[in-house]
Amino acid sequence: MTPMPQAAPSPDETRTPADRKASRTWAVVLAACAGQFLVVLDVSVVNVALPSMRADLGLTAVGLQWVLNAYSIAFAGFMLLGGRAADIFGRKRTFLLGLGLFTAASLAGGLAQEGWHLVTARAVQGLGAAVLAPATLTILTSAVPEGAARARAIGTWSAVGAGGGAAGGLVGGVLTDVLSWRWTLLINVPVGALVLVGAAAWLAESHARDGRRLDLPGALLVTAGLATLAYGIVQTEEEGWASVSTLAPLLAGLALLTAFVAVEARTKSPLMPLKFFRVRAVSAANAAMFVNGSAMFCMWFFMTLYAQNVLGYSPLGAGLALIPSSLSIVIGSKLAPRLMARIGARRVAISGALVAAAGMGWQSTMTAEGSYLTAVLGPGILMMVGAGLASTPLASLATSAGAPGDAGLLSGLINTSRTMGGALGLAVLSTVAASRTAGGTTAEALTAGYALAFRTGTFALVGGVALMFFLLPRRTGTTGTTGTTGSAG
Repeated sequence: MTPMPQAAPSPDETRTPADRKASRTWAVVLAACAGQFLVVLDVSVVNVALPSMRADLGLTAVGLQWVLNAYSIAFAGFMLLGGRAADIFGRKRTFLLGLGLFTAASLAGGLAQEGWHLVTARAVQGLGAAVLAPATLTILTSAVPEGAARARAIGTWSAVGAGGGAAGGLVGGVLTDVLSWRWTLLINVPVGALVLVGAAAWLAESHARDGRRLDLPGALLVTAGLATLAYGIVQTEEEGWASVSTLAPLLAGLALLTAFVAVEARTKSPLMPLKFFRVRAVSAANAAMFVNGSAMFCMWFFMTLYAQNVLGYSPLGAGLALIPSSLSIVIGSKLAPRLMARIGARRVAISGALVAAAGMGWQSTMTAEGSYLTAVLGPGILMMVGAGLASTPLASLATSAGAPGDAGLLSGLINTSRTMGGALGLAVLSTVAASRTAGGTTAEALTAGYALAFRTGTFALVGGVALMFFLLPRRTGTTGTTGTTGSAG
């Protein structure tokens, strides 16, 4: 009797359990990276549209800063809460909640009719991003075992997030020129919906069931403190440092931040356990990220204004002009894990900050008649390669020193340090630029202000290099370099 023909096994049946596990792991990495991409995309896509937003909604120069700072301060202030929420309520659930809030706020911002509507929507976007961003890194580190694979995954996460900057510049320019600045926010709606569907299908729920609770008072105090402090810094532009209008919010902001530290020292479930700052790698990496972020976050703001207000580029032209710089941070982020394996995280972080400082110093020599090659392309590439090289080892050092249950908290802490530094840095450097411009609107006056901001940022980065040289641990073993071996510098 002729045997019955056997059906060919399906492709899924021929795959080993290890193959299926690897595929699912990288699907999780993809979802986490997509969430991070959205968060960064929203910063860069808005940067290109800032002059158009100002013209359409009648925003002042200070109002324009708050389009960025409302997002950044809410993002920084609630990110620690978002990291802890991911650990307590579940990484998948928190990821989906943050992404949904971010997407809804993007819709509201795109439909804004007044300047305060836009600023409010941006603040809610920042809240959504604060819930979303730490969940992305926690999901990634939970899915990928510690070692070389995790270092590659973190490098991919950093590079994809940086790729949001590259895509944002181009997409923002196209949308602003062809449609309107509103679409720089509305574009998040279909992208966010697509990522929501994919995340719901791919992600598995995980928790850190340690019995801790959310520290809402701490989150409110740190957010209010940052916002009040930033407002006080911005006030110096018009009122000076000695006026009551400046000193009152500055002192109130410092008082709120002091109260935040006091609350964290006493509460049973602190938002930011102060014990982590007794770990040298964590405290030094966060301090360095704060300083680096204070300078590098402002790069996109001033470069966009310089390209459009001084060099006369259109929004699309500015977006295209900044693409090489945005791609450079992707390259730096992807190179970092390989270099970390060879020379250690400390040396890579220091080298990256030095490269960024060189680019920022070069940028500070800009003139009103600057050429694209020497006033935009060259310094932009150096700044962003350096930023990519520095951020990956600092994130690795900061997140590898805690227990698995603290992964979300440590991820939120390092992102908070970078964003908090960026928000306050933008307030300070914008004030520095305005003091030099002194109300002038000519190309020469604007360029002088932007150049002084970059010069000040250069000194900040050099200070960050000194901080890393003296404070980052010289040897951290495999933990400090997220799976790499040997000296960390």
